Amino acid sequence: MYKNKTPIIIGSDHAAYPLKEKVKKYIIEKGIDVKDIGAFSEDSVDYTDYGIKVASSVSTGEFERGILLCGTGLGMSMVANRFNHVRAALCNDLFSAIMSRQHNNSNILVMGGRLIGDGLAFEIVTAWLETPFEGGRHQSRIEKFDTISG
Repeated sequence: MYKNKTPIIIGSDHAAYPLKEKVKKYIIEKGIDVKDIGAFSEDSVDYTDYGIKVASSVSTGEFERGILLCGTGLGMSMVANRFNHVRAALCNDLFSAIMSRQHNNSNILVMGGRLIGDGLAFEIVTAWLETPFEGGRHQSRIEKFDTISG
């Protein structure tokens, strides 16, 4: 069971709006507060706007973790990983979700709303929320992330 009940910030574009709504409800049912920054319908929007909002909130420490969804998850991943202190992981399978936490201490979960169904999304979210970061040899690698300037 997920012991850390810190609030989660969540956002999606129009393509993943239906899945975002289901994931949000699922997380709330686990007793975790969720701040939903949109999209709020299936009307076309720019995914970048929502990726920026979630990633900046995690980058500044306003939120410890966030979840982003778009059609494939690719665009949201690219946007989010441009922010300092963000380790956004595109996870459309359980193994990636677990490893993104164990070895990479991911703080934003990204999923593709057009690629996975509700049941798998719930399993991915659960694995991502419940899997702890192993630290140890992985910590020094994570620390290098924020020293990169391209």
